[in-house]
Amino acid sequence: MRELLAKMVGKKIDMFCGGSSSLRGKLVKVDEGVAHMVDEDDQMFYVSIERIIVFSETKSGEQRAGFVVGFRR
Repeated sequence: MRELLAKMVGKKIDMFCGGSSSLRGKLVKVDEGVAHMVDEDDQMFYVSIERIIVFSETKSGEQRAGFVVGFRR
């Protein structure tokens, strides 16, 4: 996982860590088992690499990959 994340440094990514933990931001650095990210409000946050289940590069638009927002039956 660390090697894959390291290839994404400098890109905006979506990240899922389980439950309701869905994150989006620019990956700044991967260091010591921690992913350093900056969100849209320029807030720095840190994610333990061992907790990451899925991540992908963010494409244009607000909808996150793999998630449907506002879907109701």
